[in-house]
Amino acid sequence: MNIKVSEEFKHYCPAFKGIAVEAKVVNTPYCEGLWQEIDAYSEELKAHYTVDDIKLLPSIAATREAYRRCGKDPSRYRPSGEALCRRVLRGLKLYQIDTLVDIINLVSMKSGYSIGGFDADKFQGNVLILGVGKAEEPYEGIGRGMLNIEGLPVYRDAIGGVGTPTSDHERTKMTLETTHILAVINGYSGEEGLQEAADFTATLLTKYASGSEVRLFKFE
Repeated sequence: MNIKVSEEFKHYCPAFKGIAVEAKVVNTPYCEGLWQEIDAYSEELKAHYTVDDIKLLPSIAATREAYRRCGKDPSRYRPSGEALCRRVLRGLKLYQIDTLVDIINLVSMKSGYSIGGFDADKFQGNVLILGVGKAEEPYEGIGRGMLNIEGLPVYRDAIGGVGTPTSDHERTKMTLETTHILAVINGYSGEEGLQEAADFTATLLTKYASGSEVRLFKFE
């Protein structure tokens, strides 16, 4: 899979840099070791941040600014990295979905980046293009129904949108049958922290999801 950034998106977010992690994996319903890491970091997050100041983290602040530049209110359509942190800081436990989704959520929470996690075998074509959502563009968010993605950063494959920082699409979501993952990490303020987030993703996939043939690649 190749990833390209459209000229339209570069106009709104010229500092954008991205990095992706692709791997063969084995998904499971639950992983105790992973959840020990999630619970430990949740306590660390609560010890250092409040709901009010989490949006000031550089990676989250940059994502919110990207929303504004593209035409979306980030307080109405929260980026997933921010939403996960806010949930923990409100004293709620993260949703337990499956090992692959839980890995993406931990990396997103720890880095502040909104990360797309896809079943790469469900893409149509071999290119993803990052652009901006259009008015009335059809998009079914995972567990959210039809989502208004006008003004949201959106990745599209050959037949339509597959991922936004608010929610990925039902069509390419990961399930227990997923054996090929593509995780896309979005750096709206540039490269700082991207490599560390990608390395952490690769480590977790190897450790908890039998990750193999792991490939990291940058795009801009």
